[in-house]
Amino acid sequence: MRPPGAGTDSTGAADTTTPVPILMYHAVTLAPVPAMRELSVTPEAFADQMAVLAARGFTPLTTGALAAAWRDGGPLPSRPVLITFDDGYAGVHRHALPVLARHGYPATLFAATGWLRGRHATGSAPDTMLGWDEIRELAAAGVEIGGHSHHHPSLDAVGEERLWQEVARCREIIAEETGTAPESFAYPYGHSSGRVRRTVRALGFRQALAVRNALAEPRQGPYALARLTVRRHTGIEEFARLVEGRGIGRAFARDRVLTKGYAMVRRTRQAVRRD
Repeated sequence: MRPPGAGTDSTGAADTTTPVPILMYHAVTLAPVPAMRELSVTPEAFADQMAVLAARGFTPLTTGALAAAWRDGGPLPSRPVLITFDDGYAGVHRHALPVLARHGYPATLFAATGWLRGRHATGSAPDTMLGWDEIRELAAAGVEIGGHSHHHPSLDAVGEERLWQEVARCREIIAEETGTAPESFAYPYGHSSGRVRRTVRALGFRQALAVRNALAEPRQGPYALARLTVRRHTGIEEFARLVEGRGIGRAFARDRVLTKGYAMVRRTRQAVRRD
């Protein structure tokens, strides 16, 4: 696998086979709840990481822009990168948006619509979440709003009816609240299956992100693009290596072992339920 930005033409644009780092953030906060501690970064760390992207010449894109370029064979800027946020935590507006605005960076927020504050809330959110006025402000500032289901279940573990409802309701609410139907989706917990991917596609999403802790490439297909998890313990040197495509296997070795083990457990549970 070539590192990000390895393939460029004479104008400096990246070719359409270049691997792209897609960064996955959750909460940006000084004081995360215990359950979200590891999947959070401090506002200072986030600002430092965005400065690394600027210093190394990366060009952030939205998920939709990257997928469109890969789908249509269009040009990509030199050293493309994606900045994505899952769930919809309040710190994305309070802490991340000013940093993104300072750099002129777009991003993508994948909203679990039942967790957001407002009339669609289900009361099950793990931390302080965004409200719809803040979502609209993010959209106006260049943040793509994507779907992340309604109640945030593991979609590959639910039945057909609930799977359809989770994805459809999420898309309907975002379209109603923002005036724009979302085209990008991220699977809760990164879990999907052929059945889930077909449903996401059938309901109008044009691309979807998993996790996998690897660089994204066109060969993964538009409904299984890989991302890199940014955590509270991700130091600035490690972050720089990750976006450069170096040391990814070492950084996430433990995650991959745990993921394989958990996948076996989940497949066993699903087989038992079917029986």
